[in-house]
Amino acid sequence: MRFTEHELTAALTGAAKTVLAAQDRDVRRGRRGVDEAWDALTRIQRFHLLDGVGDEVLPVLVALPDVEVRTGERATYSEAEITRVVEERLDPGVNRVKRALVVRTRVALVQAALAALPPRQDPDTLTVPDHL
Repeated sequence: MRFTEHELTAALTGAAKTVLAAQDRDVRRGRRGVDEAWDALTRIQRFHLLDGVGDEVLPVLVALPDVEVRTGERATYSEAEITRVVEERLDPGVNRVKRALVVRTRVALVQAALAALPPRQDPDTLTVPDHL
């Protein structure tokens, strides 16, 4: 699928926030929101989180089949389509149990990334800021 740089950035950030929400005790217990936890990270902490999630998610997002996306909508894929792409990219030497765990985890991350995609915009109606 051909995603724009903005779409990939939003998708990767959404997946990273999902990971952060699972890792942060205060977010899990409802003491603060995931956006608050995200804002509390240093730039290098964000980088490390985005880098790790990107290694898992970006190859799958790029390999997803092309679909027609109307303006104002998001790209959607079935779990079976995502699973197929994830499995195609796994090392064949991974044992059965670890393979199942990696597939489930990576599919969930890709689904979180797709959920974070902004609605597709029509490039003909986009405005360019005056300062550019």
